[in-house]
Order: sequence, then structure tokens, then C-alpha cells
Amino acid sequence: MLTTPKCGRGTHKRNNLILALCLAFGVSLANAQSYPNRAVKMIVPLTTGSGADIAGRVVAKSLTETWKQPVIVENRPGAGGLIGTGVVVNSEPDGYTLLVQSASYAANPAIYKKLPYDPLKSLVDVAILGQTPYVMITAADGPYQSIRELVIAAKSKPNEITFASAGVGSSTHLAAEYFNQVMGIKLIHVPYKGSPEAIQDTMSGRTAFYMAPLDTAIGQLKGGKLRALGVTSKTRNAAVPDIPSVAEQGYANFEIGLWFGVWAPAATPPAIVKKINQDINQAMQDPEVKNAYESKGIKATPMSPAEFTKFVREEMGKYQKIAKEAAIEPQ
Repeated sequence: MLTTPKCGRGTHKRNNLILALCLAFGVSLANAQSYPNRAVKMIVPLTTGSGADIAGRVVAKSLTETWKQPVIVENRPGAGGLIGTGVVVNSEPDGYTLLVQSASYAANPAIYKKLPYDPLKSLVDVAILGQTPYVMITAADGPYQSIRELVIAAKSKPNEITFASAGVGSSTHLAAEYFNQVMGIKLIHVPYKGSPEAIQDTMSGRTAFYMAPLDTAIGQLKGGKLRALGVTSKTRNAAVPDIPSVAEQGYANFEIGLWFGVWAPAATPPAIVKKINQDINQAMQDPEVKNAYESKGIKATPMSPAEFTKFVREEMGKYQKIAKEAAIEPQ
């Protein structure tokens, strides 16, 4: 005799959970398929003209055309990028407010005792926008003709020569500290509000050098307003082929680079994160984006969200090591 199976309370709960998950997945998928249906805001927690700002605006223009919706870049500088980052952390996790930041995102945990967000949990890694070397710049009419001359001067006058950065804890700060460590020199750090201000004061000779993102300094370099001592990639950059790398000047193991990425609030639906990632990666194939990137010395290096997450975590470890060796007291 056949009997109808009895469903206990646990079975109902399990079925209800499965139904809820299916409904949530369906809603998420539907949202992703219709995303975006209004303007998307990209918050850059750095000054206008910074490396992340330049890369972000190039990609925002391409996404505006792809999505048929405005992609608005908004600068919210201050506190080493923490102010603008906080805006995104506290925004709705719907994909309509995104963070565009530089490698400073990975450097900040090494500098600050307590961040107003959890760098591992408060945001989700969405996509990398590209990578570029730093270019070590000095005043065109300044006293240093080469890295060798600067290092010799610094060793003869420890803690007297200054270097600029785009702010305490910024990637430009830690890149310069890495240079100092490799060269065995002690310099005085002078932080600025952002790259444009650091470049201006280095150009005027108020600081000895600045590890500038190549895309922010390339115009002044080509205009002869600055002298380049070297790029920080292993080999020369195609956008500025006349500038030697630091490595080829007798420092074979020297290499450090800058990158830019996109993040979203942690609870953003995975389907939307995936769509943004795919559309950004597709934008890298846009001839207009390629030309803009190449002219600024930026290299497109598309990654999946998982690959970008792994990359960011590795970068955090690298900056922790640099900060520790530089004996930088967390703020």
C-alpha cells in the first residue's frame, strides 16, 4: 500500500529556504539584466588630475556609451582617500555608487591604526582599470641629473633632503619609501593634498623628487617642465621611451608599480558585480580607451573579480612590509 510521505517541520523550513534563495537569485539576475537604468556615480577619493581620476574618466566615458546612461565621476578627496571611500561604503549596495581608487586602497591599511571601514569586508573588489609605472621626477633646472647623483647627495646629508608624496599613506608615499629602502638613504617626507600639488612643488624645486604616477606627469615631462630620473617598471614605458628605468641604471631588482581599480559596497549583488567587471574589461578593447591609455602610459590588464581580489590582497601585504621597514608609525 502506497502512502504519502509526511513532511516534517524541518523539511518545510528547508523548502522555504530553497524557495527564498531561488527568489533572491531571480531578483538579482533581473536587476543585473536591467542594470543600469539610471545614472551611475564613480567616487574618486583623490584630487582632480590624480592618476585614478584620469583612468576613471577614460573608462567612465566608454561605459556611458555602452550603458546608455550617464557615468558621473565625482571627486571627494581628503584623509588619504578615506573620506570618499567612506561615502561608497555607506551607500546603497545596488551598483549605482562605485569607488575608483589607486593602489592607495591597498596602502592605507599599512598606515592607519584604525580605518573607518574594513578593507577586507566593507567593499567588494570589482575590476582593475589598468597599471602604470611611477616616474621619478625632479625640477628641470634642479641639482640632480641622475638617480646616482641624488643617492650620493642623500647619503652625504641624511635626513636633510625632502621628497614629495600625494599624502601620508598614499601609494606615492610608500613607493618613495621603498626607493629609499633599496638605496639605503634617509629623506624627509613632505605630504601634499594630491599629485597635482606634489608635482607643482617638485617642479619649483621645493622638494627633491616625487614618485609621480606616469599618467599625471607625462604632460609636464613632454613640455620640458620636469626632469625624469627614471621609471619604476623593469623596462622602459612605450609612452616615454627616452626615460630609462631605475633598474637599468644599476639597480636591477628595483620595480614597483601603480594601479587603479573599482570597488562597490560589500552587499552589491554578485550578478551586478560580474556585469560591471565584464563591461569594464570590454571597455579596455575600445580603440578610444586604448589610445587614451597608451598616451598616458597606462597598460590595460583585465582581471575577473576573483583575480582582482587576489591581486589586491597581495598588494596589501607588500605595502605592509614597506611601511614596517620604513618604521612608519601608524596614524
